[in-house]
Amino acid sequence: MTAPLNVIAVAGSSYRPSRTLVLAEELLAQLAEQLGREGHTVNGQVIELGSIARAVGGALQRSELPAEIEAQVKAIESADLLIVASPVYRGSYPGLLKHLFDLVDMNALIDTPVLLAATGGSERHALVIDHQLRPLFSFFQSLTLPIGVYASEADFTNYQVSNELLKARIQLAVERAAPLFAARSATLQKIA
Repeated sequence: MTAPLNVIAVAGSSYRPSRTLVLAEELLAQLAEQLGREGHTVNGQVIELGSIARAVGGALQRSELPAEIEAQVKAIESADLLIVASPVYRGSYPGLLKHLFDLVDMNALIDTPVLLAATGGSERHALVIDHQLRPLFSFFQSLTLPIGVYASEADFTNYQVSNELLKARIQLAVERAAPLFAARSATLQKIA
């Protein structure tokens, strides 16, 4: 029996309803299902930026965070795997999402696998994953997975993933990510 994997999905939208949240939840659910078929257990948690945005935005340094928000930052830092989904605002991820990661210890995410995702109004923003998000996690020395998932407004109906091509992209990202995550689970088991 392998140790459960702690998978944290960060949904970087400040609003509800949120296509970004839907995408993060879908990625987490599909990953848990894929790993479950392979005999692994996933302890999944979604951190919604919208629910902590005011506290995060009001903290100039980590010591100013309320205890419940500090616990969520620690969950990010101790994740075995991260899913980070961001909406695109003016060609990049939101400043509050960046500020949240400014509060994360710079050494906490070394070698942590990160599955990147983003949502935007149109396909023109799809490169935000490679040009904005990937460099952020390169700073943390994280292992960003080669396949990211981008979704536009047209890929959703009533805040549900409805586009078959997006569903296929999610499945492909999860299938390609699962072996890396399973290997990490085995490594964590050996350490424990």
